[in-house]
Amino acid sequence: MAMPDQAKRRPSIRSTASFMLSAWHNPEARIFNLDLLMVLVAASLPWSTSVFSILMPIWLIGLLVTIEPRGFVRFMSRPVCWLPVALFALALLGTLWSSAPWSERLHAANPVAKLFVLPFLLYHFERSRRGAWTFVSFLISCVLMMAVSFLVLFEPNLTLKEGEFTGAAYESTRGIFVKNYIDQSQEFTLCAVALVYPIFGFFREGKLRQALLLCAIVLALLANMAFVTVSRTALVTMPLMLAVFAVLHLRWRTSFAIFSGLLILVLLAWSVSPSLRTATERFSSDYQTYKQSNESTSIGLRIEFWTKSLRFFSEAPLFGHGTGSTEGLFKRAKTGPEGQVHAEVIRNPHNQTLAFAIQWGAVGVVILYAMWFAHLALFRGEGLMAWIGLLVVVQNMLTSLFNSHLVDFVPGWMYVLGVGIAGGSVLGERARRRHDP
Repeated sequence: MAMPDQAKRRPSIRSTASFMLSAWHNPEARIFNLDLLMVLVAASLPWSTSVFSILMPIWLIGLLVTIEPRGFVRFMSRPVCWLPVALFALALLGTLWSSAPWSERLHAANPVAKLFVLPFLLYHFERSRRGAWTFVSFLISCVLMMAVSFLVLFEPNLTLKEGEFTGAAYESTRGIFVKNYIDQSQEFTLCAVALVYPIFGFFREGKLRQALLLCAIVLALLANMAFVTVSRTALVTMPLMLAVFAVLHLRWRTSFAIFSGLLILVLLAWSVSPSLRTATERFSSDYQTYKQSNESTSIGLRIEFWTKSLRFFSEAPLFGHGTGSTEGLFKRAKTGPEGQVHAEVIRNPHNQTLAFAIQWGAVGVVILYAMWFAHLALFRGEGLMAWIGLLVVVQNMLTSLFNSHLVDFVPGWMYVLGVGIAGGSVLGERARRRHDP
């Protein structure tokens, strides 16, 4: 009985391979190949910036062959497309009035360039119906990363991170295989909260196996953040992201019951998890240390950065000081001995709004928030893709209060890929409904 089944499968594999190889003369095959390549791009993001940086340009070059110029120009007239490009254009123009060395100007403009990719993702996935493949590959990649993180917790020598395996240095690298605990927490938080939507959908449809499988994945991700490592930004933003889901998709009684249960689980996890207690207690201890001795703590540094950033913004409120000017401004404002917060010099004020305000003034801030709100408006409505896109925007806006996550590598690309793929899928679904009600 096995041989006929195998015989049936082999032509399918051959036909798929033949279809992929027909891309030279078959437009549908080119779209299919681009979808498969984007699956690899998304899967590589949690693991390797180098692999991602190689695959992403290859995808863009392949996409250029499939673009219909007139249709693309019309597509670019939408605010969700041209606002990200406007931010990148402003970053390039800002190099003209900056007083920073040209190397620093170009260095500061480079992270904003990823926003230029967003319209191309929207354009492609409006045509494709395989956006879900990309999100599934990212989820699987994060689940594998979570499993490896547990292994590294018990066997620290497996990590590829350099650092001590004891003391304070270990606290920032424990359970980290590659990259850092902030990026890992961002990825795990997004996956855990995004899965809430399909879990409720499966329960309503009576598909208990699928719902329980996704519940197990969510609990494993949360366990990793509770017992291995978690960023304080994730601790603050996850409840707010869950609140967004409750407001949009649940009745108030259901929301109250669920949040009561979650509160009990959080308190239980906090009581048994030293890692979680350390992360939460550090909020108060860092602030007290900063106030009493001006030592460089996480919270103290942010307060210092934000205070100085507001002063820099007031000096050039309309167009800012120019691209790459942040480090030079902090150098000039440096006071006090080394090791204290007043002496810290940085390129990033750890707040996305202030980072844009320093360099490009009110113009940059207005375009930034116009883009965020345009993307929020894009994801109004029901559906998994709308929920994922909305969640990506909300997460980026919330975490950008404490970091510059729109221009940081992993969180920034999570935004570009999430909005581009989910947004294109939503636009494509709406277009198909208009043509075929």
